[in-house]
Amino acid sequence: MSKLYLRPKAGGRAGTLPRAPFASAERKTPRLFDPATQPQGTGLPWPVATFLVSLIIPWIVPVGPLSLAPYRAVLMVALLPCLVMWLSGRAGRIRPADIGLILFCLWAWISIAVNHGLSAATEPGGILFVETVGAYLLARCYIRDADDFRNVTNLMVKLILLLFPFAVYEWITGSKPILSAFGAIFPTVEITLNEPRWGFRRVQGPFIHPIMFGLFCGSLFALTHFVADDGRTAASRRWLTAVVAGSVVLSMSSAPIAGLILQVAMISWNWLLRQYESRWKILWGLLLAGYVVVELGSNQTPIQFYIHYFTFDKETGWFRLYIWEFGSASVRNHPLFGIGFNDWVRPQWMVPDSVDNFWLLTAMRHGMPALSLMLGSYLWIVIKVASKKIRDERMQNYRIAYLICMITFFIGATTVHLWTAAYAWFLFLMGSGVWFFDTETGDSAAARASRSRHRSQSVRRTPTPAGCPNQKN
Repeated sequence: MSKLYLRPKAGGRAGTLPRAPFASAERKTPRLFDPATQPQGTGLPWPVATFLVSLIIPWIVPVGPLSLAPYRAVLMVALLPCLVMWLSGRAGRIRPADIGLILFCLWAWISIAVNHGLSAATEPGGILFVETVGAYLLARCYIRDADDFRNVTNLMVKLILLLFPFAVYEWITGSKPILSAFGAIFPTVEITLNEPRWGFRRVQGPFIHPIMFGLFCGSLFALTHFVADDGRTAASRRWLTAVVAGSVVLSMSSAPIAGLILQVAMISWNWLLRQYESRWKILWGLLLAGYVVVELGSNQTPIQFYIHYFTFDKETGWFRLYIWEFGSASVRNHPLFGIGFNDWVRPQWMVPDSVDNFWLLTAMRHGMPALSLMLGSYLWIVIKVASKKIRDERMQNYRIAYLICMITFFIGATTVHLWTAAYAWFLFLMGSGVWFFDTETGDSAAARASRSRHRSQSVRRTPTPAGCPNQKN
């Protein structure tokens, strides 16, 4: 039988939760697991902790026609319980983004069936549903307050600390200690052999490509700075943030390093103008002005300007422009159902055939409806979190970290395709921000409590009408 899991707080009675200015308006969500099976030291339910750890396990185990990675196995096990929790309302209200992602998977399945036949759509459609809805709902159901959010960040930072020494060794020597160790037991992701950059090797770590390693580590930078173990000293926090930043640099990939620089800039802006509530509106205004200046005052477009000055390999950058040109043409020619997994029309000299743009490839494969549903779900979550009125300082820091993380992921996805573990992590991050919607500010929580006390006192003080049978003479 399911038990309601309540973490006892210091100074409180077991089985009770103290009130907090950022307490959820709709829950604490019932936990569908036995507290005795919770991993010690993480503060997270076992499905979440197991999923996060499995992201850095590079095994690819063939099971019949499937290639089963550990994180996929976890999501397959957790999917049905999460669907039950979500439908029963134990993960808060059903939100437009929830429906949008389910419809995205449905449309993607239809597009594959249209392009390749109904039987060929079963396996890729099912895997897409598990990785998209499974990862998203896992976060929706179990990341339901600020403590859960912090615990996720803490565990992810510990995983990066674990990977860091192996990454440094790979960066210097070019050998793959993580893949070699795991490969002695089961098959792993393929080893990538890239040309050295500045005399060093690009670190692949446990991921399918160095850029995935950089993107994964980079997504934790702002979260580490604002969220990770907020009881630490400032020096300890800076040290953790530096390790995360160093892991990004070890990937030697332009997009993750550019994302890291962007995060440093946004964090610095937030600190320098912390006394001004309109600091983010000012920033957006400056970015728009900079875009106009480059557009009107340069012989390059803003994208060309970025590629020219902010990429390791300019040839690769220009190649991405051609990908955009011919990929967009493919979307215009097949706007409804896309081309599925068929090859796309392009010049013969454009090899390899990879599309280094997650948003563009989504539209190319599954059509504009699929892109609209995925992008719309992402934007709905980000805009709702950004517009939430929050006065508590801790909650404000958590929100800033989450928004910086999601914006960086969005920009990074324009220069690389998200797949396998990185894709599942991105969808998990999307779902891990929905709890902000169900959170009250300190003022609103206090006002609700005041109104409740006032109604209770009014009921007790209302005189009994004359002639009432219960009136005492």
